[in-house]
Amino acid sequence: MIFNSNNNFNVNFIICGTQKGGTTALDHYMRMHSEVCMAKKKEVHFFDNDKYFLTNSPPYNKYHKFFNPKKNHKVIGESTPIYMFWINAMERIFNYNPNIKLIIILRNPIERAFSNWNMEIQRKREKRTFLESIQYEIKQLNREIKQNRTYSYLRRGFYTDQIKRILKTFKKKQLLCLKNENLRNKPEDTLSLVSDFLDISKFKNTQKISIHSRNYNEKLGFEEKQLLNDLFLEEIESLEKLLSWDLSTWKS
Repeated sequence: MIFNSNNNFNVNFIICGTQKGGTTALDHYMRMHSEVCMAKKKEVHFFDNDKYFLTNSPPYNKYHKFFNPKKNHKVIGESTPIYMFWINAMERIFNYNPNIKLIIILRNPIERAFSNWNMEIQRKREKRTFLESIQYEIKQLNREIKQNRTYSYLRRGFYTDQIKRILKTFKKKQLLCLKNENLRNKPEDTLSLVSDFLDISKFKNTQKISIHSRNYNEKLGFEEKQLLNDLFLEEIESLEKLLSWDLSTWKS
């Protein structure tokens, strides 16, 4: 039952991360499910919009305009991958709906960073080489600086702290963590986890899809890969312990 007695509704799940992790593909699958109402567009950017939260009365009516649920829908959701990264987003989401369910899909942070940089190159918002970009960001990592929506190739890949921030606000049973490579290579198995988590029927269309798969102008260089292998090794090992995952392929 998605409508209350006043015929109002709340969004009850969000795909909240990570950018360049496979959220667009997962969003695509969700839109093909008859029991799922997704937002009219991907990336609503409500809970990371600071101007909406200057008072104690956020304009949820503006948020709800992105949704058009029907009686056949069992769940209502959206995909905005920056929420996982944006420090204030989790508290805001909790204040909106403390019972909401959250889905994150994680990708090897080295691959994620390189994909993110390539996206900004193609958008003509980045002029530096990948090596120059990551060398600059490494120098900034230990500094308390304002969150950067665009130039956060490395920061977004430190998943452990982001997940711990989620779990400080929400119960563990409200969070589903998925692997990018499993959605890409075994979509049926991954989507089965999603349907069980959201308590909806099994997905009918589970064929492999390729969305936003870009041909990079250059390959990830040896120097950059070695630099990032060293940078992310401790993070990947921390993530393995936190999620009880085997991430040996991320370390090679």
